Amino acid sequence: MSVKSRHVPERVGYLGLGSNVGVRVGHLQAAIELLGSRGIEVEAVSSAYETEPVGEVLDQPDFLNAAIRIRTGLEPEELLDVCKEIEVERGRTLDAPRHAPRALDVDLLLLGDLELVTDRLTLPHPEVTRRRFVLIPLLELDPDLTLSDGTRLAAALAALGPGERVDQAAAVSLRRG
Repeated sequence: MSVKSRHVPERVGYLGLGSNVGVRVGHLQAAIELLGSRGIEVEAVSSAYETEPVGEVLDQPDFLNAAIRIRTGLEPEELLDVCKEIEVERGRTLDAPRHAPRALDVDLLLLGDLELVTDRLTLPHPEVTRRRFVLIPLLELDPDLTLSDGTRLAAALAALGPGERVDQAAAVSLRRG
């Protein structure tokens, strides 16, 4: 039986990781290891940041957030599927209310210079330029990171002004799997 192989160019991408239930650092570390076990190369990991909840449910514990730079040959929706599988493996209930507390959130933020809108996925992630807890770890990994439309993420962060607490969690060290 022959299996057709298709050549998909490898792309560099960025994922956002977050947790506010259970052993938060353990969930983030597990996500990094599980991505690696699925053939997704984790090239760099930001510091972990203690952040206040944003969105529709504000009365919940603080999050631990980080960003990772990856390299993958997966198509965007295949990568999204892997992210969702890992969330479920770590205890996330996908039918919970939007922005509810969760053991693990793995968001596909950027994948190369792709611009994509499907029923399931928008790239770049629509909140990437509006969330301090996303921008700060991304810029730690690449201070010159720019979207395909020319938007500099450092400029997007500066334009946010005050608000949304994001504190580096000095005692937390995430390592690549």
